[in-house]
Formats: sequence, structure tokens, C-alpha cells
Amino acid sequence: MNPAIIIRNETVADVSSITAVTVAAFKTLEISNHTEQFIIAELRDAKALTVSLVAEVDGRVAGHIAFSPVTISDGTRNWYGLGPVSVLPEYQRQGIGKTLIQEGLSRLRKLGAKGCCLVGHPEYYRKFGFKNMPGFAHEGVPPEFFFALSFNGHTPQGTVTFHEGFKAVG
Repeated sequence: MNPAIIIRNETVADVSSITAVTVAAFKTLEISNHTEQFIIAELRDAKALTVSLVAEVDGRVAGHIAFSPVTISDGTRNWYGLGPVSVLPEYQRQGIGKTLIQEGLSRLRKLGAKGCCLVGHPEYYRKFGFKNMPGFAHEGVPPEFFFALSFNGHTPQGTVTFHEGFKAVG
């Protein structure tokens, strides 16, 4: 049975819960540098969290997703990066991450975004329409792990740079 999931904007009262969710979600991931909570804090401090949503289950923050602006070398504007997305381990594989992603993308579209990109797991993100796009890359990331989803049919050509907050280490 899937729990009732409420998706809403983060509030100041959610900050410590978001940190705890993020730490727990990435704790055992070998591919993680375990800096995701610091990235979110840096994005928040820089006022670069364009969309920041929490998933609440039974009054508890069980998941979080962040979207922030990216810079593209060809000058294309109004694209965003997805991530990090976190779900408490005990709530994983119950549709919370999927719901957060779908709602976040919907909100980006309503804001007039042109597209979204991310570095992530190939099998997971394809089901949301994300694709590897020739000529569109993130330096240092193998192409099979960099994904884009255009909202208007135009895919930029060039290199994506995520917000400086993604360099946070602690």
C-alpha cells in the first residue's frame, strides 16, 4: 500500500529535516561524495533554489527535490538542473521520488522554463523523458550519465555548468 504523499514547497521549518533526509538517502551510495546536503544549503543561501519541494508522509518530511538554474555555453537561457533528489531509505521504492520529479518538472514548466538537465542513473531518468543529447554535455561526466529534457523541442548545444553551490564540500 502506497502512503498518502503530500508535495509542497519547502519552508524554513523544513531545513533540518531536508538535511537529515538528504544525508540518510545518500549515506550508502558509493557514487556519492556525501556532499549533497551542503549543496542544497549553498543553493538555498545563494537564493538559487528555483523549485525546492518536500514530500510529506504522515506529517513527516520523507523526501526532497531541488531545481536550480544552469549556465549553457551556447547562451541558451532558462534551463534548470535537477538535483539532488532524496528519499528516506524506509520510503524508497514507494513512488515518492517519482512524484517529486513529476511535480518539480510541472512547476518548472509553469515558470516558463525551457528545459531541465541532470547527472543521474540511466535507467531511472529515461522514464521521465530525459535523454542523452548529442552535442549537449557536462564536462567530466560520461555522456551516458548526463540527461536533458527539453520543454520546447529545442536542445541546446554546448556545455552545461551547474550553479557554484554544486562545488560545496562542507
